[in-house]
Amino acid sequence: MKHLVAFDLDGTLAESKQPLQEAMGEALADLLAVAQVAVISGGDWPQFEKQVASRLPARADRSRLWLMPTTGTKLYRYDGAWAPVYAELFDDAQKQAIFAAFDAALTATGFVPEQVWGERIEDRGSQITFSALGQQAPLDAKEHWDPDFAKRKVIQADLRTRLPGLSINIGGATSIDITREGVDKAYGLKKLRDASGIALDAMMFIGDAIFPGGNDYPAKELGLDTVRVRDPLDTLSVIATIVACQK
Repeated sequence: MKHLVAFDLDGTLAESKQPLQEAMGEALADLLAVAQVAVISGGDWPQFEKQVASRLPARADRSRLWLMPTTGTKLYRYDGAWAPVYAELFDDAQKQAIFAAFDAALTATGFVPEQVWGERIEDRGSQITFSALGQQAPLDAKEHWDPDFAKRKVIQADLRTRLPGLSINIGGATSIDITREGVDKAYGLKKLRDASGIALDAMMFIGDAIFPGGNDYPAKELGLDTVRVRDPLDTLSVIATIVACQK
């Protein structure tokens, strides 16, 4: 029996940057009745609030939910209201070096899309995220730009030569996330272990990017039991199976 089930967000619990569907909110409420639940993803807290916190049914036991924005470098808990427990931030010099590296990498690799919707680089404090088509890109455009991750793997490889000592991982539909060295989902899950008191072998992780270079893969490398899903519909089936087994 697992005491805690951790999830990626985009592509796993919801479509990219979209709120949880009602069925997923109900499924998470069912899961919270039999286990603690964590959500760890690259988005910052406003995105988590929009996608997850505001979409849970009233019956969901929020006190058993751990929300971990920016790859676990932030933690939010619920005690009548959502509040931060900790946040680990880049300094200004580090941010400027990352911004410059993104510009240079895009020029060098040639992956400059014809149309962009909104800002492409987002400063999330403890994480800098590059969204190839912009932060406001429509879902259809995002799904067709790099479905096999090939473009982002090239950009990722270039960035790793420019930013040694930083973690650079593919996430979401068009994103690349940069955090401090050693900061990935394995780091976040170890922080979760320390904060919750739940051992890693009592956790499992579910995500859509559990492959080498994917931002969910560190959970597998950490030794957690993992389930790779195709999409949120697949996740619903996995949650139903876990709930049935936990009962």
